[in-house]
Amino acid sequence: MNKLFYPKLALTNIKKNSKTYIPFLLTCIITIALFYDICSLAGNSGLDSMPGAGEMRMMLILGTYVVGFFAIIFLFYTNSFLMKRRKKEFGLFNILGMEKRHVSLIIAYETLLTAVISLSLGFLIGISLDKLLFMAIGKMFDSNITLGFYISSSAIKTSLILFGLIFLFMYLNSIRQIKLANPIELLHSTEYGEKEPKSKWIMTILGIVCLSIGYYISLTTKNPITAMMLFFAAVILVIIGTYLLFTAGSVTLLKALKKNKGYFYKPNHFISVSGMIYRMKQNAAGLANICILSTMVLVMISTTFSLWIGIDDLTRQRYPREIVAYTNANEDDIQTIRDVSDQLLKDKNLEKENILDYRYVEFTGYQKEQSILTDRKNIYANMTDAICTVMVTDLDDYNQSMNTNYTLNENEILLYGNRKEFEYDQFEVFDYKFKVKEQVDEFMGNGNSAANVASGYFIVVKDETIVNDIYRLQKEVYGDYASNLYNYYGFDIDASDTVIKEYYHSLVRNLGDVGLEGYDVECKTISYAGFIALYGGFLFIGIFLSILFIMATILIIYYKQITEGYEDKERFEIMQKVGMDHKLVKKSINSQVLTVFFLPLVTAVIHLAFAFPIVSKLLSMLMLSDIELFIYCTLGCIGAFSICISNCKQTTFYVDVIRY
Repeated sequence: MNKLFYPKLALTNIKKNSKTYIPFLLTCIITIALFYDICSLAGNSGLDSMPGAGEMRMMLILGTYVVGFFAIIFLFYTNSFLMKRRKKEFGLFNILGMEKRHVSLIIAYETLLTAVISLSLGFLIGISLDKLLFMAIGKMFDSNITLGFYISSSAIKTSLILFGLIFLFMYLNSIRQIKLANPIELLHSTEYGEKEPKSKWIMTILGIVCLSIGYYISLTTKNPITAMMLFFAAVILVIIGTYLLFTAGSVTLLKALKKNKGYFYKPNHFISVSGMIYRMKQNAAGLANICILSTMVLVMISTTFSLWIGIDDLTRQRYPREIVAYTNANEDDIQTIRDVSDQLLKDKNLEKENILDYRYVEFTGYQKEQSILTDRKNIYANMTDAICTVMVTDLDDYNQSMNTNYTLNENEILLYGNRKEFEYDQFEVFDYKFKVKEQVDEFMGNGNSAANVASGYFIVVKDETIVNDIYRLQKEVYGDYASNLYNYYGFDIDASDTVIKEYYHSLVRNLGDVGLEGYDVECKTISYAGFIALYGGFLFIGIFLSILFIMATILIIYYKQITEGYEDKERFEIMQKVGMDHKLVKKSINSQVLTVFFLPLVTAVIHLAFAFPIVSKLLSMLMLSDIELFIYCTLGCIGAFSICISNCKQTTFYVDVIRY
């Protein structure tokens, strides 16, 4: 036998099955290109010259693991569709005299050709896009990018190892399926009809329970710490509930529609409902996958865009002043910072503005109604929504910093809640029982407190003596874990970014020269680059993964329609022979396509709506408190994603109509 017989046959098979092979090849090519690009960017030495390079590199490295893991699952999943469509062909080879080892050889050559084409074109596209993506990152950082061609040998090596193993295991899995089936089963694999499934009320109820618990967690979680702890539990419950409802609940719903005579006994509804009932066993997992992927896309894009757009606001929240110095509330140290910073301003001919200068103590407690409990054992046993921080300052510092003229009587306080209002008229902590005179709308800026993920209460007491006493009491309770009494000194400078950075570095250097210890100095302009890197990395990875997930969603839909189209072709031809016209076929196809496309999308939007509260709490941990911005970004992402899916639906619908 000619040695080129099997390679030629494999190439011919790929050409003849182009409707199923070309989408799979495109998927492999794009996945390889994206994986190469993210590996290349993570190892690109040009990142080192950008501000915030460490944070961006960390995000890109994390992205390589996520993309690689997704590539394994996704390519195996799409290959299963491909193999299902090819089983009849392989069965025919067996009937014509080929042994299974010959079929295995054909599959080996097909897999090899697929791998070579995918890797070659994937690397070509990836290398071409690499510089463009690197320039996009540079644009995020407002950095100058030198022109030049760059090929990452390490990214090529990593991609070859990963995708080489993926293609190898896909081949072994295909061989396993061929070995376990006999030729008759392979030949008639696409002709076996599904038995009408029974209504599975227990699974339906269990699915509803899982979804309800997941939704309940999201709706009732108030504290960001608790949200972080419970988020993944809620996600797992929603995923389980989604699969159970699509598997069992969809059958129950279709059976209910079948019993509704007014709805069911219409030609297009009769055909679509009947056909979907018999195929729902194989449809359910695909629809659930589409729903889960759609939800992931919407969550990722809406959150990362919200963070990127709101980066200026959250930077101002974290850094209320341009230059901030934290130090222990020792009068000599405080005066040293004032003197050194003022002298440096004078030397550089600069003026300070919007000065904040106050003492405070901050500690953690456990809220029980109007009381803040500070028993350590009680706190550690109750890591729930009740965990909070308390920051205490005195009235003189508050009035001076906020330009107000409040007055307080004995045991009266002003109170501000950063994440939730205090619901009581009395505030109890240690031996004090304060009366809440007023809940103010704003408090003195404090970046460390703003970055605290727990809910916080900021209280203003009558005088400095009470602040010192509260510091003493929390010191007795927490011992070595107690907080210090700090002084916050911050101000703005009206100067260029370059001058501000020079001033900051000089201030740090001069404070070190005078031997000051136990202090921390921050600069908003310098820290802004870190925010750009972190949230720019989130956005970049979010877009990257969303492209993969959208591609996966569209491909799953395409293969479902192709597979079901071939299965339904003969059935529709029989129906047309007994009197069913082409117009009714078109309506029936449209009804099924609408269900496949929009049932998962509608369910994904419902998931997103219920996930909104807990996701907003997680965003608050990243200091995004602008809920209105998050709402607009979410609605925009839903609209854009719906348009994308609608265009895909229209294309599939017309392809199916032409086929019939």
